[in-house]
Amino acid sequence: MENSYRFFNNKACQYMPCHKTPDKDEFNCLFCYCPLFLMGEDCGGNFEMHHGVKDCSNCHLPHVPEYYDTIVKKLGKKISEGIC
Repeated sequence: MENSYRFFNNKACQYMPCHKTPDKDEFNCLFCYCPLFLMGEDCGGNFEMHHGVKDCSNCHLPHVPEYYDTIVKKLGKKISEGIC
């Protein structure tokens, strides 16, 4: 895979896949714990709030290789703002 640093798939993980996905081979585990989670509603993902708890089980943003640049850009922006 070109730019392989953007993708990692851990087929041996006991939680694989942690989200519903049509293709386990294309499921990106690189951001196993989403680095955007603490951004709350500004994360840009598909989440729901349940009794004050953020539920990201319907979000695939960190598990799709094409979103790598989006995640890195959002993190870089927050870091440059001194927020993170």
